[in-house]
Amino acid sequence: MWEKLMGVLPEKLILLCTVLSFLIPYVIYKVNQKLHKYGDPPWKHKRYEENQKMGGKDKGA
Repeated sequence: MWEKLMGVLPEKLILLCTVLSFLIPYVIYKVNQKLHKYGDPPWKHKRYEENQKMGGKDKGA
C-alpha cells in the first residue's frame, strides 16, 4: 500500500505535506496561546492567583 502511495505522490509534495503537518498545528497552538493571554478573565491569570494567596497585599505588581 505504501509503495503505491509513494509512486503516485511526487517527492516535493511529500516533503511539503510533512512540513505542513507540523507547521499548521504549531501555528494554531501559538495563536491559541495569544488569544488566551489577552482574552482570559483576570481570575484565570497566574498573577491574580498569586495575589489571592497572599491576601491581595501586592496589588501593584
